[in-house]
Amino acid sequence: MSSLDTHAPPGMGQRPARIGALLQTVALYAVLSLVALLVLLPLLFALSLALQGPTLSPTLLPDFSRLDWSSFREVFREEPNLTRWIVNSFVVALAVTLGQLVTSALAAFALATMSFPAKVVFFFVFLGTLMIPWESTIIPNYLAITRLGWKDSYQGLIVPFLASGFGIFLLRQYFLTIPRDLYEAAVLDGCGPARYLWSILLPLSRPALATLAVYTFLNTWNQYYWPLLIVDSPEWRTTQIGITAFRSSEVTIYNLQMASTIIVMLPTLILLVLGQRQLVRGLTAGALKG
Repeated sequence: MSSLDTHAPPGMGQRPARIGALLQTVALYAVLSLVALLVLLPLLFALSLALQGPTLSPTLLPDFSRLDWSSFREVFREEPNLTRWIVNSFVVALAVTLGQLVTSALAAFALATMSFPAKVVFFFVFLGTLMIPWESTIIPNYLAITRLGWKDSYQGLIVPFLASGFGIFLLRQYFLTIPRDLYEAAVLDGCGPARYLWSILLPLSRPALATLAVYTFLNTWNQYYWPLLIVDSPEWRTTQIGITAFRSSEVTIYNLQMASTIIVMLPTLILLVLGQRQLVRGLTAGALKG
């Protein structure tokens, strides 16, 4: 062998590949950061307007040397019902969330683990409710709530949403991912259906339950058309209806408009950030087994 033969040092061929992978990662994070900034831009602009204080000529960015936080306190003085609206939304969203967790878990348990006549028919009926537009049920629901005398009440805001075809479908798909042998072993050990559901199945299904809870709470908190339809008294308004009315009455006071909007959005933003991982896991968990 000639003494002129040379060999490349170890790792020389891998260095360009590592640099290319690093550049791809940096480019990916740069694009994701830009997209995140664009998504957050309306919220950041609202915060900017809230911190500028009372002004008729707001700017894109506030004067960072004179940030005015008084708007978040002043908005409660300008609209005394704001606290009541927030309480109303919390009560309604929490009650609807708990109701859907209970009804969806019971129906999904029956569809996933029990055998009874017309089981498939019931399942397709629940799926069919997902295809019915909400607008087509507004009039029947409104007539029922009116005849029951539930306008301007928590019952009228809560009862029509205590069951959900989406929640039943989501939990049913997740329950099917849990081995059937576990249920049969529990029954052999003397565990009844109710105890199996409460002690074994629900603890194992926490990702799906958390997903349904976050999804339902956010949807209920952001409801607009139904509360607008059945609520007449200002004190029974939810946050979305109340803030819309407040913005209409304070057209030129930008700082109070944006402060009230941020106050109303804050609970949903916190919940979404805390429940994001569970939301993604729950929505993808039952995708491969039907």
